[in-house]
This record gives sequence, structure tokens and C-alpha cells, in this order.
Amino acid sequence: MSDIDPRLARDLGMRRPISRRDFFDGVAVAAGAAAAGAVAGQPPVRSASHGTGEGPEEAVFPPRLTGLRGNTADALSVPHALRDGRFWDFAGDAEPTGENYDLVVVGGGLSGVSAACEWLRHEPRARVLILDNHDEIGGHARRVEFRPAGRPGPLIGQGGSRSIDSPSVWTPEGKDLLDRLGIVTRTLRGYHDEGLYPGLGLHEGVMCDRETFALDTLVRFAPGTPPERWVNRLPVADQARRDLLRLWADPPDWFPELSREEKEERLAGLTYSAFLLDVCGAHPEVERFYRTAPSARWGYDTRSFGAIDAWGSGDYPGFQGLGLDAGKPSRFCSPTLKKEWGAPDREDLHCFPEGVQALVRIMVGRMIPGFATSASPGADGSATAATMDGVTTAAYDYGRLDHPANRVRFRLSSPVVSVRNDGDPGSASTATVAYFDGHRVRTVRAGSVVLACWNAVIPYLVPDLPGQQVRALREAVKTPMLEATVQVRDWRAWRRAGVHRTRWTGAYWCLAELDHPLSTPGYECPKDPGEPINVHLVATPCRSELGPVRGAVAGRRALLRTPYNHLEYTVRDQLARLLGSAGFDPAADIEAITVNRWGHGYAPEYCRPWYGFYPDGPFPADAARRPFGRIAIANSDSVPAARADAAITAAYRAVADLRDEHH
Repeated sequence: MSDIDPRLARDLGMRRPISRRDFFDGVAVAAGAAAAGAVAGQPPVRSASHGTGEGPEEAVFPPRLTGLRGNTADALSVPHALRDGRFWDFAGDAEPTGENYDLVVVGGGLSGVSAACEWLRHEPRARVLILDNHDEIGGHARRVEFRPAGRPGPLIGQGGSRSIDSPSVWTPEGKDLLDRLGIVTRTLRGYHDEGLYPGLGLHEGVMCDRETFALDTLVRFAPGTPPERWVNRLPVADQARRDLLRLWADPPDWFPELSREEKEERLAGLTYSAFLLDVCGAHPEVERFYRTAPSARWGYDTRSFGAIDAWGSGDYPGFQGLGLDAGKPSRFCSPTLKKEWGAPDREDLHCFPEGVQALVRIMVGRMIPGFATSASPGADGSATAATMDGVTTAAYDYGRLDHPANRVRFRLSSPVVSVRNDGDPGSASTATVAYFDGHRVRTVRAGSVVLACWNAVIPYLVPDLPGQQVRALREAVKTPMLEATVQVRDWRAWRRAGVHRTRWTGAYWCLAELDHPLSTPGYECPKDPGEPINVHLVATPCRSELGPVRGAVAGRRALLRTPYNHLEYTVRDQLARLLGSAGFDPAADIEAITVNRWGHGYAPEYCRPWYGFYPDGPFPADAARRPFGRIAIANSDSVPAARADAAITAAYRAVADLRDEHH
């Protein structure tokens, strides 16, 4: 904390205790903790229904762990040792468990669990093992749960994948899974009380922060506010105001000599920052105002965000005078923009209080007896827990995940270290999977293997892959993300400030918002500003000035060196700056903090101007995801796209690859 003023830290409440706080700061915890899913200072997971986890006699329920979560040191230590070539120097010989499975899935996120479900659809009697290096199911899809005083039940949020984007244009595989899980998107929309915050006078805003401008200035955007009204409230130079109004109201044709197709190609060679500065000649403060606008959605700012996608999204000014065809996307737009173009529900459907992890919990609840039971007194848990209406309020027994009697087993805190075909890949009928159980390397035998893990780690697990495939897999560089969930004792200050969602122009966290008001059967979201509520913050460590790939690598390295106390400090500091004048006291009002660190967060997506082969190909992912003997590759990296339906499609495709080869 050498860069933190001790007196200010004290005023922000840094010295006050917060329940269930874990101080991971990038230092690997003892290997033994991995075996039971334990974390520093916490008791191990035991075979019991979820309790509060607040005392030594209680079982740990992962969603209630606070502090640093996600890609923690214990989750990353073995993969990093493999990457650095030092794991096998100390691991010792592998010991067989004697276990045999029809399918082993490496990676327990949405793609891996979807692969297990799809396999069981074809082979209902199959024995399946899912292995994951984290101590929680769901991968990047995380549930966060708090128990604030005075609230009759838990307060639930998410710490990773939160939404079902434009479900009407989901892939056929994604729609198929939703149908089989009984997910009705029309019903999900009814869970979201869209009128709650506007009805209380809360709107979106932008904090022109002191990291970017002279002083912190919050600008609110009530619906229908014309640009001239909010532009004049910005703390920018007069020329910047004039440039902004021109970009919104009457931008010229910047390329009058070019055809429509040539204009699109010109935009495809530019970032939005370069478009503003070099093409529009806008004042530098215009570019700084918009810089973080795409960050929460894409994981990087306008210095990496393509101008062609800025045009295609319709949310960025400066393009009206170009005369481009607004009825269809450009061939240069990213796959996500093309896919969602013209969708009747072009939106992020905030589906469940716990986000996309609800889909994982429904699937695991159906595959593993006893994992999910209904919280309703007298109800038949098997019939109601693993459903759209029951998943949020169900009780979960993590001790059932790896029970020996199960046909499907889910083994947490078990990083895989080797996957090999048993014999020549062209004729092998089985494969051997090795994982580290916290003490030693163990092996299981598999008829088939789906690698639904980060694609860039696969060459370290399967070292005999063809060289071209190894090179292609290593191009799947994921974008780092941070998701903080903060439980505050009330949200009166937000109401006084008149905002529920605020983008920051240059501070560490680029987004701070009240949790989406989602109520499901048996679960009621906070509706009175006097109630406790969750606040959600997003940070994007990518060094966008280096581009999405080099910037992701540099940002991830910096993130792994960033201690938790710095993350907590920035959370408290920014909420104090946003709401302090409205009466918010971070020392008294913040009651719990969970930060999910995703050094390997969003899957990369081919986009201009960074991928010259896009949109014509050939695409590295096509070579990267080729099956190799009894081994197939899933995960959204293999599409590549950072969408839930992409993860599901990759799972279906991997299962089809293995079944086609088998038959």
C-alpha cells in the first residue's frame, strides 16, 4: 500500500473488519488447500448443505467467500508452473486412481458443463468426470452471496458472466440448451423491474474523473436530454464542447472522395480514438471523454475498439455524414455486431440475480443427485430446485459434487496437468488425464476428453499436438477483467445523487452501478433505498494503447501484481468520490466486498483493425479446435467470441467431433 495515503485509507474504512475477507495478493497458497477447495484462513469444504461459512463448524459455501475470488493464486499456481516449465521438476510420478470414465471434461465453466450435458443426452448411462482448477463451479460465471443484517434471506449477485445477449439470435445450439433447461426468455424479462430505478429518479451518468480532467464532475443523463444540455456541463475546453456538438448534430462526410465500400474499409483500418483525433480532428478531450465507453462490454477502450464497430453499434457520434447503409452491418464489423444486427431484442438480457451461473447450476443439479434441493418447505426438491424458477433459492450441497456413487462427478480444485491419447491418435480408443489433487498427480482413464479450458493452456497439457495447432491455440489471448460486488447497507445516497449506473472516464474502475433489479420466484430484489443492496463495479486492466492482444498480456501481468488491498482501496475511494456529497460514508456503509479477478476473462473476438485476415480468413480458431484422437476442444475461445451461446456451441461441436470419430 505504498501508494495509498494511510490517513485516507483509514477514513475510507480500510482498517475496519469485513466478514469472510480473504487476502490473496498473488502469492500461491499452500498446495494442500487445493485438495479440499480451502482458501487461506478458511475451513475446508465439507460434505454438508450450505451454511453461512462464518465459523469453524460451518461448511464453506463458495458464493459467500469474500475478498479476492476468481483467478486466485491457488487456481493459477499449477497452470503457471506448467507454463514456466517447472511443474514436473517437483510433481513426482503420477499415481493412477483406478477410475474409468466414458468422458472427462477439463474445465467446469458453461462450455464444459454444457459438453457433459450434451454427452449425456446421447449416452444417458455414461460415467462423466468434470475437472476444474477453481474451487467453484461455473468458470467465469460466478454467484456472489451476502447475508446483510435485517434482510430475511441472502442478497445475491454475480461476479462474471451476467447476461444472455440478444437471445433471439442465439446459435441453434444455445437455443436448444435453453429449451432443454426450460429457460423461457420472455419470462426472464419479467424478472427485471426496468421501471424501478427511473421511477425513483435514478438515471445513468458519466463521472468525468480527476484522472482524466481537472476535477471530478458527475454528469447525469435523463432520458431524452439533448446533447447541448449535457455537453455544456462537461469540464472540458470550449473547443471540445463545440467539437462534441458537431459530432452529434452535423458531422460532415469525412471521406467524400470514397465510395460507400471504400469508406467502410477506411473505418476498418482505424480505432475509434484514431477516428476522432486523426479523421475528425476533434479536441483531445473529446477522445478522453469517450475512451472508456466500450470498456465494460469489450474489455478494452477506444484505443483498441474499431471505428467500424463504433459505427455499427450506433452509440458513438461522428458517422452520420458518411452516408453508410444503416440497414445492414459492414462486412468488416465484428462477428458479434453482425450477429446482433437488427435483432428485435438487441440487448443484454439480465437473466438471473446470479447471472449465467444459474444455467450451470441447473445443469449440475440435474446431473448430480442431491446437489440442488428446493428451499421451499415441503416441496419436492428434485422437481423444483434445478429449474428456471427454483435455481436462485435452491440449497446446494457441494459435498455431493464428487460423491463416489455418482455417475457424474465434479472435482473442484483439481488442475489438469496432462492429457494424452493412449497410443497413436489415429487409432487410440482411450486417453489418460492427469490432474494435481493438492498433494500429488493422479490419473484417470477416459474414453473421450473434452478440453473446455482456456485454449492457450492446451499446448502445455497436450504437448504432442501438431505444431500448426499449437501456434493457433496460443493466439487465443483472453482479455483480463475485474468484477467487484460490494454490499452496502442502503442506497439512499444513490437516490440523492440521482444515478444508478455511472461510467468513469479514467479511474481504475470504469463502471459503478447498482445491481440490476431482478426478482425471481422466492427471491425479491431490494426496492426500498433504505434496504441493503449490491453495487457492481467493472475494471478493464487491458493496456489498450498496445492493442487487444499485447494490451491483454501487459494488463494481465500488472493485474497479477496488484494486491487485494489496492483493489479494495480503489473501490472505496471511487464510491466515496461518486456519492460522498450525497452522504455516502464508505467506512460505515460498505459491509462486504468480493472481487472476482479474471486475468483470463473475455474470449478474444476477431475484429478490425487488429486482425488483417478478418473477415475473409483463414482463421486461427479453425486450426486450433481440430480434434486430436480422443481429445476434442471446446470453450468460447475456440469460436472465438465472449458470449454464452458461443461457449455452448463450442461444447456441442466438441461432443459431435468425438461421437463422429467414435462411430
